[in-house]
Amino acid sequence: MIELKPIVQKAIPRALEKAERYRLLNEPAEAESICRDVLQIDPENQKALIMLLLALTDQFDGRVTLDHARELLASLRDEYEKAYYAGIIYERWAKAQLERGEPGSGSLAYDWFCEAMSCYEKAESTRPLENDDAILRWNTCARFLMKNPHLAPGLEERSLDLLE
Repeated sequence: MIELKPIVQKAIPRALEKAERYRLLNEPAEAESICRDVLQIDPENQKALIMLLLALTDQFDGRVTLDHARELLASLRDEYEKAYYAGIIYERWAKAQLERGEPGSGSLAYDWFCEAMSCYEKAESTRPLENDDAILRWNTCARFLMKNPHLAPGLEERSLDLLE
């Protein structure tokens, strides 16, 4: 049986820099591993939790599911960050649905983009001064939907609209 080796507390800042570098190099599994090492010795480390969440969303096209990323939201302390990163999760999940290209993926992606935009609006209402990140992400989703008019609400939602 292989046993993981722990890192030391003082190595955390450098380890997180390395994790960020791996994410930027499109090596999210390596970033995920580093974040998990940090969280082994500092389970409340917010920077490591956020980096892990982002590394997981970078892997939505593979083995990582929506639930894997959403589980981390409960560990975030700040309400703004919970809403903002929920939006990131749903936006990236929407894009992953489109990349799969399966039947119905367009309406699924549309619904997830709308969910992301809702989270960004919630984050906007609690954002720190001079932090417009949630607005920037909301606008990105809106522009994506405007550039892709073939994306539309799911069949169930359209049926409800017709009945009203």
